[in-house]
Amino acid sequence: MVRSDVHLLDLPNEILLIIFRKLNNVDVLYSLSDINNERLAILAQDKIFTNILNFVSALTDDIYLIPASILDRFCSDILPRVHHNVKCLILDSTSMEKILLVADYPYLNQLKLVNFNQDICSGYFTDESSFQHISRQQITDLSLICNEDISNISVKTYAKNVYIHLFTFFKNLTHLSIVGLSRDQCQPLSLSDLPSTTFSSSTLTKLCISLNTLQDCLSLLDGRLKQLSTFIVSVHGRENHPTFGHNMDDLPNLKCFSLTYNFIKVYDAQVIPLLRRMSHLKELTLYLSIENRAVFVDGTHLYNKILIHMPQLRTFTFYIRTEIDVDNSVHWLSSNDIQQTFNKLQWQQVACIVNYSCGTGICHVFSLPFSFDRLDYIGNTFPHITFNRVTFLKVSPLWFLDNKTIQLPYNQSHSIVEFPHLTSLNVRRADVYYVEQFLHAAKTYLPRLTKLEVDYTNLVTVTDNFTRDATRANCAKVKWLILEDILVHSSDVHLYFPSL
Repeated sequence: MVRSDVHLLDLPNEILLIIFRKLNNVDVLYSLSDINNERLAILAQDKIFTNILNFVSALTDDIYLIPASILDRFCSDILPRVHHNVKCLILDSTSMEKILLVADYPYLNQLKLVNFNQDICSGYFTDESSFQHISRQQITDLSLICNEDISNISVKTYAKNVYIHLFTFFKNLTHLSIVGLSRDQCQPLSLSDLPSTTFSSSTLTKLCISLNTLQDCLSLLDGRLKQLSTFIVSVHGRENHPTFGHNMDDLPNLKCFSLTYNFIKVYDAQVIPLLRRMSHLKELTLYLSIENRAVFVDGTHLYNKILIHMPQLRTFTFYIRTEIDVDNSVHWLSSNDIQQTFNKLQWQQVACIVNYSCGTGICHVFSLPFSFDRLDYIGNTFPHITFNRVTFLKVSPLWFLDNKTIQLPYNQSHSIVEFPHLTSLNVRRADVYYVEQFLHAAKTYLPRLTKLEVDYTNLVTVTDNFTRDATRANCAKVKWLILEDILVHSSDVHLYFPSL
């Protein structure tokens, strides 16, 4: 066969558009504008490349910004020519004023801000703002990724300066998302002592938000958000106040609900009644850590107490950890015992982990594939699966298995445990066997580990005083090594952790 050279311009427009769609829209516009080729310049300004302009990209907790030189050219040359097509802008808060003042953006209705803080509200989301004519009426979809020190900001102050301010300023919101780059970078909303008209809307259909307590969740579902169909909520506080004065009517418009709540002691008293109000739900996501319960949450409980009351449910994604008190008079259930209780969920794959220590039992049940980024208090048994999305893992102290005997957490006959996206590992309180399990490259795959909390003595033992090759690979990318002991770094430590 005779081979001929084919150049980019030899391809038809349909093929070129397919190729360009694989690239970042900003890259396409920057690369193809003003290259002295009218055909490519026209293609680059097609609506598929100008509808959504993403000037930042995010990977875990790192934010990558468009370089200043590229941004300057966009503002001076490219945006003035394509602004009439732009419907969505994804911006870093430090560059948003420069970009938003370039043009009118008559069709802009989606705005996503990275590195958002409360000063943005007071400085830009006001009637005196230079671009209030764009944001106040046009924006219907607003996403804010917070990144600020909230240690000195009270929840009441943040509620007034951010949450209430946003609802007052943006008149036509249908979608609102306010989240943090991490748990400690976004103050949750507290509605305590605020009137029932606070944070109300007749237009909002989707809300993604962090709340201070479960009571705040019940308040938002008391009728003030009548059109809400998707509600994604993370409860941060550990307060467990009794339910008072809330509207407990059914929620017929709610079709998608996600609840993340750690260290919950009112699961049966408040979470179950809340879920029973959602009979029209089609998608349910639960990430719960339950305390103060007499028995484990298992498949039978989930089916009888929740799922049977949701006839339209199509997707159920969950991770539920239950911690109970046990003694020798209680029958110790095995992982297999718990697995058998999910026989009515035949349409869904489920995994279980059950471990016991002195006086305590912990049961983890979760849907597969595992869909969450965090695992806490895992013991020394792992199902043979890949935890593709887990970025944070906390390992509990040495646990006893179902047969009440101590077993090493690694068995040579088992497959390697894979956490391909894990960035943070806490084995500080765990036995040396767990440190061995996670740092030994033949036992656990941790290609992205950047933060390690560990007991120094255990670390020395497992790494053979920072000389062992078998544990070197999982330590190579660690940037933060957190130890309780004061450590004068030796040259061996620096060589072993070259990314510190």
